[in-house]
Amino acid sequence: MKNILLIATGGTIASGYTEEGLAPKIAAEDLLGYVEEYRAFCRVDIVQPFSLDSTNIYARHWLELAGLIEEKYPSYDGFVICHGTDTMAFTAAALSYLIQNSRKPIVITGSQKPISLPVTDARTNLLDSLRFASDDRSHGVNIVFGGNVIAGTRAKKERSKSYNAFSSINYPNVAALCDGKIVFYIDDKDRITGPALFYHTLNEKVLLLKLMPGMDGSVLERLFPCYDAVVIEAFGVGGIPEYGRAPFYTEIRRWTDAGKIVMMATQVTHEGSDMEVYRVGRVIKEDFHLMEAYDMTLEATVTKVMWALGQAGIQERPERFRSLFYRAVNHDLLLFSQP
Repeated sequence: MKNILLIATGGTIASGYTEEGLAPKIAAEDLLGYVEEYRAFCRVDIVQPFSLDSTNIYARHWLELAGLIEEKYPSYDGFVICHGTDTMAFTAAALSYLIQNSRKPIVITGSQKPISLPVTDARTNLLDSLRFASDDRSHGVNIVFGGNVIAGTRAKKERSKSYNAFSSINYPNVAALCDGKIVFYIDDKDRITGPALFYHTLNEKVLLLKLMPGMDGSVLERLFPCYDAVVIEAFGVGGIPEYGRAPFYTEIRRWTDAGKIVMMATQVTHEGSDMEVYRVGRVIKEDFHLMEAYDMTLEATVTKVMWALGQAGIQERPERFRSLFYRAVNHDLLLFSQP
């Protein structure tokens, strides 16, 4: 029987009604009382490092969760994190970079409705997560939600209320759960060699900038003192507007000349970027040797930039950063093929 550590962080799954709306209020110990069936296949200990609506969770909490798992890693066979859905994909991606090469499963789950309601997805999601964390084939960071197992770097919340809230973007589901059974579509645990790797640094000075028609490049001038990197959500397969008082071309030169990172991504959810297709993308990519996210999700792109910046010192940029970013982690990057 496997020993699992349940890490409660708040979220809808542990929420109750207040005069001001739903808020986390169900004690971590009480969550397990709703899924007594787990006793047939695992033992569970509980820890609650914080209790928050996931809107309030950011890099400090990701580091705290990774540090907690590192501390408890020798004592447990798997880990289940109960988390709010709104920033769950960011947390799953961040933990994928902070905890690499893990032969033990690190599962993140939550729900669209509180676990205390008569009709809810919470009990199924929690029980499925404990079951998946107890399976010998499970490993690494994954989200378990709505009967699907999604790699931590590939998840995106695409529905705000429905039970099938999360999708796997540009990559197949890792597995599926139904009636207490697990069907693995990707069974690659044997490829892991060596010990788990834990990282302890993220650079939070990363901005995600969504382009809109008519936006002027001067926005980057104003943001320049505040950030070490910017991820630009471009249109379509990727390109930069050429209009405005301060064209983006000029401002991107300012950033790259200062050794700051400019990462190009796309606003389009599926199929990824390819800046080589159109002149508006190819010219600026070639002139500044810009990097792009290709088929990565925006959540993975942002957190991987934070992680890679955290490992690459100022003097090493951008070469060290480029090497780290384009190293595939937890199925996050498939399309990149340049040297």
